[in-house]
Amino acid sequence: MATRGSALARWQAEHVVSLLRAADPGLDVELVIVDTTGDRRQDLAIWQMGGKGVFVKEVQAAVLDRRADIAVHSAKDLPSHEFDGLVLAAVPKRGDVRDALVGSTLAALPTGARVATGSARRRAQLADHRPDLTFANLRGNVPTRVERASEHDAVVIAAVALERLGLADAVTDRLPTDVMLPQVAQGALAVECREDDDPVRAVLRAIEHQPSRRAVDAERAFLAELGGDCDLPAGALARTDDDDPASLEVEGLLASLDGRIILRHRERGTDAIATGRAVATQLLDRAGGREVLTAAR
Repeated sequence: MATRGSALARWQAEHVVSLLRAADPGLDVELVIVDTTGDRRQDLAIWQMGGKGVFVKEVQAAVLDRRADIAVHSAKDLPSHEFDGLVLAAVPKRGDVRDALVGSTLAALPTGARVATGSARRRAQLADHRPDLTFANLRGNVPTRVERASEHDAVVIAAVALERLGLADAVTDRLPTDVMLPQVAQGALAVECREDDDPVRAVLRAIEHQPSRRAVDAERAFLAELGGDCDLPAGALARTDDDDPASLEVEGLLASLDGRIILRHRERGTDAIATGRAVATQLLDRAGGREVLTAAR
């Protein structure tokens, strides 16, 4: 099983191992730790290195060249289009999708407060909600980001990352999704294998969580239709309804970099991929999103 070497990535890989062993107690799994460009270059913003693929390409390569059979990623780090030769074989049950503030609640931030985040999506939505805020860039692993909260009025980190590392006590404010729509597939894990590896695909089916998979598929379809990556101020969230499990609601967001323009749209449907695409098409073709997208790029 190939994975990045950060504490969070190793937690994610070990979690997938535990799920696999629960399904097959005799399964033997060895971790293959891969050093990625995104981990090495902490001096550059993600978009300057080519987008979220900098965290996954080397891990995917380990599977393609057969150093590993499986790759485990944060699903939000995967580019919106599948890598040639690989398949997204399983999405385990998703965790908390929300973003969290460390250092202050949103309501308690003083006028002109400085919030640290490297995400255009987070900056745009916070600027829309609080035009007085100022922003600083933030890179580094999760514990480092928590430590750097003392240098700013607050930092923004995915709530699920803090939970998985035992740092949930650092959360000051979990931002509701009507304030901060999450990144596509945030809170979910993605398990890839070679497209033609039928035995491994059969093993991974045991850890697939269908509601989480449908939500991730819908959100990724939304991003693919935008033609985007994590360098865009875009977010999406797909929700299933216990009373109507066959359908899901997809909400998408596209924003200007300064947060002065925020476009949102939601649709309900039974086909996850078609519904995700429909939300993106609505934003692009009927809400002025193409102009916003061109300016953001």
